[in-house]
Amino acid sequence: MFSEELRAIELLGRVRYGVPATSVRAMPVLVPARHVVADGRVLLRLQATGDGVRAGCGSVVAYGADNLNSGSAALWSVQFTGTAETVRPTDEELARFGPRPQRVDGENFRPAYLCVEPHFATLHTLRDSAGHSAQHTE
Repeated sequence: MFSEELRAIELLGRVRYGVPATSVRAMPVLVPARHVVADGRVLLRLQATGDGVRAGCGSVVAYGADNLNSGSAALWSVQFTGTAETVRPTDEELARFGPRPQRVDGENFRPAYLCVEPHFATLHTLRDSAGHSAQHTE
């Protein structure tokens, strides 16, 4: 990976949630997911009964996360693509995910885990009126 791609994946570790995107019968599917970065891979925790898991397993997915609602002067958005595979996280990785939600979309939460190894990553930065950039600050 190039330095910008590495920076993009590193920034993912600063936020907890993002959105994987895939398709079901040629229709786009976006679902919220909790993520952790582990050894250059991104592990996703999402609702097991949702379309995101069924569509994502073995498929190329796009994943996006950002700090746009953080109130920070240095705003950024990360997007990457890679192939998703179901995984069983280690105990350490499970602990890093933190507490699970009780319910998602009115259903009891049953977690499923996908691993995505980023192949192409893009970092977008936004400057505030003072000229701050995510390249130099959090």
